[in-house]
Amino acid sequence: MAVAPSSVHRAVVEHLVRQEVYRRLGRPLPRAATGPSPLVVNVSARHCHLTQEAVEALFGPGRKLTPFKWLYQEGQFAAQETVTLIGPRSRVISNLRILGPCRSLNQVELAYTDSISLGFDIPLRSSGNIQGTPGCMLMGPAGFFEMKDGVIRALRHVHMSPADAAFYGVKNGDNMRLRVGGGCGATFDKLLVRVDPSFKLEVHIDTDEGNACNLQPDTPCELVK
Repeated sequence: MAVAPSSVHRAVVEHLVRQEVYRRLGRPLPRAATGPSPLVVNVSARHCHLTQEAVEALFGPGRKLTPFKWLYQEGQFAAQETVTLIGPRSRVISNLRILGPCRSLNQVELAYTDSISLGFDIPLRSSGNIQGTPGCMLMGPAGFFEMKDGVIRALRHVHMSPADAAFYGVKNGDNMRLRVGGGCGATFDKLLVRVDPSFKLEVHIDTDEGNACNLQPDTPCELVK
């Protein structure tokens, strides 16, 4: 059963309201609020991306991923389907969420805390750069699928459109910093910039990073070149 796309993200609503308030007051917006898009910072929990071949091996011939929750990036979703990851020394993670749609390669993204509990020694990589990375075994209701490689800790990164990139003065492949406010404020360096016309402005950090700064929906965040 298909799931309808979620309502407008809170950051988008706040961005529009902030613009209207400043307009009515006749005051210029602060620089951090004048960009073409609202900044959204999300924690990317452990998950996997699979090829159609892997999906069929795990869930049966002809099986397609079923959207469970639509994500902030257009067309991306968390699938209803989950798998069990079997790591070194038979340690497992159950209910590992698959993100759709299917991709051209298989990749598992874990935080370092996950890798330690599994007994993995995983590298820090950008998505898709899986050469020389460790593999694992995945188990689904219809069978097993062996990944020869593809287990990584994903580099923290920011998705942005060309308009956002022009505003911040960066290009695809550059690095930025993310300043996080609040009681556990922190600054994250080496935030990889990924630019595409289809992207909305969104930062992805993993659960270790999100927990370290106690990231909440109302935590103030700022991108710095």
